[in-house]
Amino acid sequence: VQLQASGGGLVQAGGSLRLSCAASGRTFSRYPIGWFRQAPGKQREFVGAISWSGSETLYPDSVKGRFTVSRDSAKDTVYLQMSRLKPEDTARYYCAVADVAYDVGWPPTFDGIKRSDAWGQGTLVTVSS
Repeated sequence: VQLQASGGGLVQAGGSLRLSCAASGRTFSRYPIGWFRQAPGKQREFVGAISWSGSETLYPDSVKGRFTVSRDSAKDTVYLQMSRLKPEDTARYYCAVADVAYDVGWPPTFDGIKRSDAWGQGTLVTVSS
């Protein structure tokens, strides 16, 4: 399932932005979803994930306390709420479906999309200082 992230834009440092993630044509409601970002000249990095049930989330230290992942099952949409943004958060953001459905083997893995490199266009977030 290829997902499409949206909601990016230009924001001042200290500001907030909410990104959305939706699938085209298929549902991803049975899967954990992860958010990743890639800044120019840098490797793609993981910035958060949410379990199938929505009861578990996972964040790296770089964004913990500032980013929140949530999901609305009725809308089949996953969100990334970003607050206290910093210039170093500037990147193109992507969402991805985990390898395994439901919450088997939490925390999730994303080996499949990493192998296929089918990340979609992502959405650009630019944080000005």
